Amino acid sequence: MAANTLSFDVGDYVVYPKHGVGRVVELQNEEIAGMQLELYVLRFEKERMTLRVPMNKAEGVGMRKLSSDKTLKEALETLKDKPKVKRSMWSRRAQEYEAKINSGDLVSIAEVTRDLFRADDQPEQSYSERQIFEAASSRLARELAAMEETDEPTALAKILEILNIAAPQYYETKED
Repeated sequence: MAANTLSFDVGDYVVYPKHGVGRVVELQNEEIAGMQLELYVLRFEKERMTLRVPMNKAEGVGMRKLSSDKTLKEALETLKDKPKVKRSMWSRRAQEYEAKINSGDLVSIAEVTRDLFRADDQPEQSYSERQIFEAASSRLARELAAMEETDEPTALAKILEILNIAAPQYYETKED
């Protein structure tokens, strides 16, 4: 197997699937349990959390650089598509949504955001639907913000604008 390990530098934004966008704040060498380990020290500002990831495990846990412009464009286009709402039990859908969010895949996160979006004139969401929507849209906004060098509220406003423009066409005509 080739030594195709990812390489990140201090100051780089990275995506850690379970936590979203963080920043490499330090590269450390530490001895843990008698082994010398090289670690990425990641800082997640929103969660006020610091995470140490062994360099040789970064790829295995799914840590990656920010998405490409092409992937970002695909994710934003996904927001404009017709929401796909399955008729399965909520608990099963919730698990699927959580798995998509934690995959770290920007397009999958955009799908969850689109599928759970509710315009102001639509029926109220349940508490758990709103929680998952907020988790997905926040994760999407943080990566968008890092890529466009803006802040999360600005990125979230852009996402909600796309959704508010796209959503009405799918709710005026019921085609199920």
